[in-house]
This record gives sequence, C-alpha cells and structure tokens, in this order.
Amino acid sequence: MMVAKQGRSYELLLADDDAEFRAILRQVLEPHVDLCEADCGEQALEIVRSRHVDLVLLDMHMQQLTGLDTLRLVKSFRAALPCIIITASFSDELQRSATEADAFSVLKKPVSRRTLLQTVSRALESTYGDPEVAKWLSPGS
Repeated sequence: MMVAKQGRSYELLLADDDAEFRAILRQVLEPHVDLCEADCGEQALEIVRSRHVDLVLLDMHMQQLTGLDTLRLVKSFRAALPCIIITASFSDELQRSATEADAFSVLKKPVSRRTLLQTVSRALESTYGDPEVAKWLSPGS
C-alpha cells in the first residue's frame, strides 16, 4: 500500500454508475491505494465532503450530475483536489471543458492498466510531491 506524506495510504474515490467497470478499476488500483466508490455524482460529492480523499476518478456519463458537473462542484470547495474524468465518448470539446474546469486529465474508455496507473501516479506526484508513486509502473507492481 502506497503511503502518503501524512503517514497514511492514499484514498481515491471512484465515481461511476457501472458497477462492473468499478470492479475492474478496483482490481487495478487497490494494490496501490485505498479505494472508496460512488455510483453517482451526488454520492461522490457527499464522500468528498465527509472524507479525506486524495484524488477523484469520475465517469463522464452518470445519472443527474455528469462527471463534469461533479468536477465543477468538487472544485468549488476542494480546489486543489486532483480529478480525472473517464469517458467512452471522448471529444475535443469535452477535453476543453474539462481543462477549463481544472481536471487533471481526461481518459478514454477502455483505459489500459498502464495508462490509468500512469495518470493517477502523475496526479498524486504533482499534487502531493511524492515521487514514490512512480514505482507503481515498475514490473511486478
């Protein structure tokens, strides 16, 4: 388990209305971080307000609040929290909107294990100054 500078594991929030996709990402991420899950944007906001999460992964297409809507709301009260949008319908317009809303990155589904770990580790390293997260990409990690 990767330990954050505060002496605790990094905690990531995964918000996606597809339980099967959440399970796949859980398998990739859990060896490295603690993971909590939300199945909608509203639940994600509740978790961000009540827990100390270090990064948020947001599906773009969820019921009621989209990933972009959720991102904007999260940034309104946790501006420095890195957020990554994951979408099956990537477009230049979405990339532009996400960048304007201060998303760390936008990833296209299906996302490879390497791309996911690389993006998450870059976000954690740049936000928290922890070079140890780069080891996630080493063989056998």
